[in-house]
Amino acid sequence: NGVKGDLRQTFAVPTPVALIGFIIAAGPLGCALMGWRGAGGGGTATIGVSYFFGGLLQIVGGIMEWLVGNTFPFVCFSTFGAFFLAYAATQDPTYGAKASFLIGKTTPEEQELGMESYEASLGFLFVYLGILVFILLLCSLRTNVVFFTNLFLIECAICLLLASSWRGAEGDVEAMKHFAVACGACVFATTMLGFYLLTAQLFEAVAFPITLPVGDLSTRFGRSKRIPKYPDGK
Repeated sequence: NGVKGDLRQTFAVPTPVALIGFIIAAGPLGCALMGWRGAGGGGTATIGVSYFFGGLLQIVGGIMEWLVGNTFPFVCFSTFGAFFLAYAATQDPTYGAKASFLIGKTTPEEQELGMESYEASLGFLFVYLGILVFILLLCSLRTNVVFFTNLFLIECAICLLLASSWRGAEGDVEAMKHFAVACGACVFATTMLGFYLLTAQLFEAVAFPITLPVGDLSTRFGRSKRIPKYPDGK
């Protein structure tokens, strides 16, 4: 990820703003999946947050990472930004994702079959996303322990979402809820690690006298070429 010229001096480090987008979008979603304080709806109450924090802010951060030559964080933040946009659109009644499976369904039995088909179809998104995140997880072995652990928890959350969707497709509502709660717990844990990594980034940005360790892995795996310690390329 060598960068030509003085782009690092021209532009601010974009990683913190992308991390903020992820944390603020994923946090409420995780709490809703766990049902804390009566929360629910699978994130429908925070659709706007998913659009602007989870989607827009992460994609802007990803583009900025691309501008300064940081390929891996560019791919990560752009991927998760696009996911939050897609997830929000799926939950948004304006797009009628769920409603399209209920067209012509008049009886409770037909509507139940329609929603089971919806969950079965949605599950394939998590299949392909899980494969992609697993690849990102392997690549993160060249970054730091915090970022690797974060991606590992995201991978777990995606697998649990898949299990939740496909159990729902089989009509097992109770198991669907349990998997959703477990997914929410993983998402919540990722946001706590995200806050830690964000704090480490901001401390470094303002030359704070305290440096938070992130567990540098850039010299542990792979070829001899130095890989940035932080996702932002530093």
